Amino acid sequence: MSAQVVLITGGGTGIGRATAELFAERGWRVMISGRRAAPLAETAGLNPGIGYQVADVAAPEQAETLVAHTIDVHGRLDALVNNAGMFAAATLDTIDDDRITRLFRTNVFAPSQLLRAALPHLKITGGSVVNVTSAVAQRPQAFGAAYYGASKAALDHLTRAWAAELAGAGVRVNAVAPGPTDTPVQEVGGSPEETTRQKEAQAGNLPLRRMGEPGEVARWIHLLADPASDWVTGQVLAVDGGLTIA
Repeated sequence: MSAQVVLITGGGTGIGRATAELFAERGWRVMISGRRAAPLAETAGLNPGIGYQVADVAAPEQAETLVAHTIDVHGRLDALVNNAGMFAAATLDTIDDDRITRLFRTNVFAPSQLLRAALPHLKITGGSVVNVTSAVAQRPQAFGAAYYGASKAALDHLTRAWAAELAGAGVRVNAVAPGPTDTPVQEVGGSPEETTRQKEAQAGNLPLRRMGEPGEVARWIHLLADPASDWVTGQVLAVDGGLTIA
């Protein structure tokens, strides 16, 4: 039997990297994508079962090319992990239309385009989709993430709608909604001291009083994608340290 194949977007760092490494450790053949070659190569260097392709999944033609490349290399597709995303902190009076458009193009349009391209192959294998959304979509907060949260809430809805739409074809669709997770995204835009303060503040707002690690999110992505979960579809699982009940 051929090894199962997973395509993971945003695989260069953070949750995407941890997810790629876990799938490869479990015997899957892994294709990752991202916009920058260097971090992708670093991830691929962690396990010989990981390959990569530079692609901007927000560009429709690149989404199609990425799926085609995965099929050319591996001959099949068993799971799609829509992990690539964009975060932008801005309030109603500071955000502009271009940033809103880019948020929705990356967080809503790109997963749609990828699944559309991948669907014929997932139907053949009875495969699955895991969308990576955000606990912010379920618990709005006043820190400038309204439009980011709205884009992820849209993906939550699409997860459930796609699950209903594709169940008859044998394709499962679920989502994992992480809370504050210690990834490189947390380190952008501030000094090390400011980054540390922000992380401590986020952890202090969580019932479990700590941020998550990428591997803790990756475990649930793998579990939902795996055939062992073949009676689970249409679920949005919060892996968030208790944020959604705080």
